[in-house]
Amino acid sequence: MNHIKRIIFSALLLIIGFTVSFAQQVTQQQKTVTGTIKDATGEALIGASVIVKNQPGLGTISDVDGHFSIKANNYDVLVISYVGFEDKEIPIQGKNKLDNIILKEESNKIDEVVIVGGNKVQRKITQTGAITTISPERLKGIASGNMTNALAGNVPGIIAQQTSGEPGNNMSEFWIRGISTFGANASALVLVDGIERNFNELNVEDIESFSVLKDASATAIYGQRGANGVVLVNTKRGKAGKVRIDFKGEYGVLAHTKMPSYVDGVTYAQLMNEAKMSRFQDPTYSDEEIDILRYGLDPDLYPNVNWRDYVMHKTSPSYKATLNISGGGSTARYYISGSYYDEQGVYKTRDYNSYNTNVNYKRYNYRANVDVNITKSTVVELGIGGWLAMHNSPTTDSDKIWKSLSALVPLRVPIVYSNGLVPTYGTGDFLNPDAVINRVGYKERSESKMETNVSLKQDLNFITKGLTFTGRFAFDTYADQNLYRTKSPNLFHAEPQRDSNGDLVMRNVSSAKPLAQTSDNNGTRRFYTEASLNYERMFKENHRITGMLLYYQEEVSYTNNVGEDIKKGIPKRHMALSGRLTYGYQDRYLIEGNFGYTGSENFQKDHRFGWFPAVSLGWVVSEEPFIKKHWASWMDMFKIRASYGIVGNDQIGKDDEARFPFITSIGTVDGFAFGESGSNFIGGYGISVLGANRLTWEKAIKYDIGIDLSLWNGLFTLTADIYKDRREDIFLQRGNIPYTVGVEQMKPWANIGVMESKGVDGNFAVYKKVGDVDVTLRANMTYAINEVIDHDEAANVLPYKMTKGYRHKQCRGLIAEGLFANQEEIDNSPKQTFGTVLPGDIKYRDVNGDGIIDENDEVPLGYTETPNLTYGFGGSAVWKDWDINILFQGSGKSSFFLSGYSRPFSGGESGNVLTYVADQENRWTSHEISGTYDTERTDALFPRLTYGKNENNDRNSTHWLRDSRYLRLKTLEVGYTLPKTLSRKWFIEKARFYFLGNNLLVFSPFKWWDPENGSGDGVNYPITKTFTVGVQLSF
Repeated sequence: MNHIKRIIFSALLLIIGFTVSFAQQVTQQQKTVTGTIKDATGEALIGASVIVKNQPGLGTISDVDGHFSIKANNYDVLVISYVGFEDKEIPIQGKNKLDNIILKEESNKIDEVVIVGGNKVQRKITQTGAITTISPERLKGIASGNMTNALAGNVPGIIAQQTSGEPGNNMSEFWIRGISTFGANASALVLVDGIERNFNELNVEDIESFSVLKDASATAIYGQRGANGVVLVNTKRGKAGKVRIDFKGEYGVLAHTKMPSYVDGVTYAQLMNEAKMSRFQDPTYSDEEIDILRYGLDPDLYPNVNWRDYVMHKTSPSYKATLNISGGGSTARYYISGSYYDEQGVYKTRDYNSYNTNVNYKRYNYRANVDVNITKSTVVELGIGGWLAMHNSPTTDSDKIWKSLSALVPLRVPIVYSNGLVPTYGTGDFLNPDAVINRVGYKERSESKMETNVSLKQDLNFITKGLTFTGRFAFDTYADQNLYRTKSPNLFHAEPQRDSNGDLVMRNVSSAKPLAQTSDNNGTRRFYTEASLNYERMFKENHRITGMLLYYQEEVSYTNNVGEDIKKGIPKRHMALSGRLTYGYQDRYLIEGNFGYTGSENFQKDHRFGWFPAVSLGWVVSEEPFIKKHWASWMDMFKIRASYGIVGNDQIGKDDEARFPFITSIGTVDGFAFGESGSNFIGGYGISVLGANRLTWEKAIKYDIGIDLSLWNGLFTLTADIYKDRREDIFLQRGNIPYTVGVEQMKPWANIGVMESKGVDGNFAVYKKVGDVDVTLRANMTYAINEVIDHDEAANVLPYKMTKGYRHKQCRGLIAEGLFANQEEIDNSPKQTFGTVLPGDIKYRDVNGDGIIDENDEVPLGYTETPNLTYGFGGSAVWKDWDINILFQGSGKSSFFLSGYSRPFSGGESGNVLTYVADQENRWTSHEISGTYDTERTDALFPRLTYGKNENNDRNSTHWLRDSRYLRLKTLEVGYTLPKTLSRKWFIEKARFYFLGNNLLVFSPFKWWDPENGSGDGVNYPITKTFTVGVQLSF
């Protein structure tokens, strides 16, 4: 492995050296042509691209004064292009100097291009599939080190949810057009530079293009991998011209958005007394003891500790720096970048430790892309990139830390006993939060990823005009290592009474263990080979034909920690043949056909390959003569498109749990015992896994109808789609096989599930110049719902108890009808079978009318925990040297149950109590305790308190169901660019200073914690808001 790495790095260094030495040279002796490029106001355009038409290897860019110099022949044509401006072609016609070349700003979006399946470029006007392409600049408005957090609200078609803010683990889970299957992986396929790769750790500054393929027409060529949609990310490559250097540095301050708020020790004791008296038990704390708590008179036996304040900082810092260098000439171009990211967590590290126990995530990214023109018709592209990451954290897992913070109430134990001993109330959830962070060691996780690829692009015009060949090879490696340094202190708990001398009576709960070390590691290796023929040609200026035929094969192997797992020792392999054929008449009537013929190892030989076709149609209404004649002044482009196709999914179960599901395995099973008291046991062998015969692909049958619209010279643009996705042959393990068959414990896999999802997505934008201000307004939304059509249901199940006919993972529970007002109402209501019921307890509806409230009355409620609706809206404005960008992002059609510690005292001794419970307006209290009937409100948020689990009240029901919709101010960015007359004095072409804020405000009907948290009790590392200042410098 090291030998391969040395070869790759040596080759890279040789190519970069070749680039620097020869980037400005041209292979032919030609005349030098100079010129100046400006905009309509006379301002020089810096970095405008200048190439010789039909010879992309011959090119340069304009300098700081708009000047350029290029070698060309007398009869060549120069193509001048600049972002945001229309391309311009200028014949040289023997001239040596071309003065004052004026570029016009783009007046419409017709000539935009998009990246389509196979990583190919297609004009947007001829695109017939459902594809979203967004500017990478839109993804830079998030200060997080994880790019997935920029997707929600920015990319139509994507529903995303972030449930943690922990450094290194703060990514968002996302789905293209929602969750469309329940039997396999529902995640999208992500391709970086055409190779399946993870883009979580990708440096956003390295991104050149970002596209989302949503319908079958766009994803069919990916066959069994394309059912859940595809994300295409391409990294930046060098452009001809002088060396360009860009630097970006940021410093951020992170704070939590909203966390659960808990009562202090005094309030807890008072509420605990009420909970016990409400159930006719004696109170635990006397008035004298509560005063001891209130005034801190005995912090050993009556502590009052705010554990979260003690172990957590209010804020934490982050740092980010990126440097990239690009340039080149007609022979070679290069793009080289490096970046550093450092994000600190909120845990406080104590002085008694010689090591850091705070959460910390550091990552170093690197990338080098080099293009070399071997001949006029041959280009070799080399890419190498990757990252190194280090994650430091306490040995205790994050979820256990937050469980401890939520479980240990303020009055159980002090921070440290007065005799110096370390306290704990017990084990598990009762552990001292400071101990589980600072006294049990730490964990170091290191990761490294290297991605390499080389491509050969060959023009085959000598065979037929418009034909090209592309060959690609990629080799990726990944490795991680976890190093655990663990120890345990002596932990003690003081008995409730002192001895005769007034000293604490200590009980040792856990004995000390010395520092020990363990480790584990994992690794993978990927080989990818691809070859494609591409064709594009226009016949008689009316008939445009394009085609693609692509073959690829891929192998992924585990390189570490394989052990005796035979499945892990066998490489995963895929192979496919894909194709596309398009025809367009006058760019007005469009038809496109795609297919994927792909193979998967997960199926038997006769079922290993699948055929996945798709077809799409497009009608560019704006190209009709009568439209162009009468409406061309305001209608730039109007296109209607539709698609239909079938795509596959071979991802069975999670990871490797169901690999090779057609194989029957033999293992140990129950045997028999004999002898005295069964002292001798003979084990048996039998079928442990029953192979699934004739298992085949999960099929996604997709329909899509969409429109693309551009009006008033690009002032208004709109894209909208309505779609339906029907999944058939979904993978499920048989769970309802009759016992007499004899295989009920083996649960074989089968293609027995059906689910449908449908929805709409789209976006619009308005571009307008108002005086000296350039204004952009934009909005997007995605709405996706699903319904289970067929599932492996048990026999004789009530219709509303079935999965069929409802959303996948829809919330289910009882229907609450308020709280019981008195015993008479309890006596006259259907019998509730969940223990003793008293006034103030939750009253439930008898759904099936049998006079009994039990599990048979549980029905589908609300929505799902995963949002069905995501949207975003905002805008940007540029005025002179100032710019501002704002984005609001929202989520809706989702719900969850309050659970765990959010239900007061449901854990007995374990579990803090929310401050909302302390407000008498929010809870039911007997008049015998409060002294007034006003506290017996049947519409209270919290029922009659119970100390410990209450079988009646602690059930999922509409009483605990909450709407988790929200709207957040996701991005607010304000920037100032120094005037060039000032920045150029320091040899800086551009200097911009900015403030960036993320998650600054959250609006939601649910106020108790951040509703995106995804937890029923808020027990997660909190989502963060960030305040960032930064600088961008270009040289």
